[in-house]
Amino acid sequence: MHHLVHQPKSKSRRRRFKMAASKASRELFTEGVRAVLQTWPVLQIAVDNGFGGVYGQQKADWMVDVVQQYFHDNEPHFLSDVSQRLLQLFSLWQQGALQQLGSTIDMLTQSKTPRAKVTAPPKQSDDEEIDSETQAGDWLLGNTAI
Repeated sequence: MHHLVHQPKSKSRRRRFKMAASKASRELFTEGVRAVLQTWPVLQIAVDNGFGGVYGQQKADWMVDVVQQYFHDNEPHFLSDVSQRLLQLFSLWQQGALQQLGSTIDMLTQSKTPRAKVTAPPKQSDDEEIDSETQAGDWLLGNTAI
């Protein structure tokens, strides 16, 4: 029995293949994140009813990029920690355990856990950076006079 195995001829060719596969898999994951967020009823309602202002759809697209980047830049356990904490807080709220909810919030805000990472986009010139930061701030706040 013969097995055909394709072996690249050089290290650089292997590196390019690996980078292409990595890029393709990341794009596939990004599409998965997009599919999950696009089928999230709360986000659909927000976009459909203009809760994010005129640029609500662009903000939803931005969320896709931020979420996939978060996964790419951080250890997988961070997300499960976040979801477990949110579910714990929601459960306390549902039960009406407001004093315990307040205590838990205080404990979390005083905790010194490592900060999550998200890679910043490439640096722009100072003039472009100030303009884009102003526009991004206005955009996130729902100001339409950009």
